Amino acid sequence: MTKFLISFPSEAMVVTDEELPIVTAESHAVIEEAKAAGVYVFGGGIEERVDPVLVAADGAVSTETYPGSDLTGGFAVLELPTREDAVEWARKIAVACRCSQELREFGYDPAS
Repeated sequence: MTKFLISFPSEAMVVTDEELPIVTAESHAVIEEAKAAGVYVFGGGIEERVDPVLVAADGAVSTETYPGSDLTGGFAVLELPTREDAVEWARKIAVACRCSQELREFGYDPAS
């Protein structure tokens, strides 16, 4: 089984205040479906009110981050047998969230 990251940046989800409770309920329902199916690993949203830090190889901490590494929005990590299965789950999440989802595959790590 392979782990997949399904994610979106916060600016991709454009919903009205009236739509937000519906979108929230529908997206949570998809996550509950993934949990019931036994494919959910973990997920959530990036806390955008807390600034990221960069921890250097020598242990120094700075407020700089890697260029292009602006992470926002939400994500789910699912463990699935095929990429086609991952596309289907990404489709379910996209419909519920009302925005496109990025799908990325984690490399195999025998230690995890």
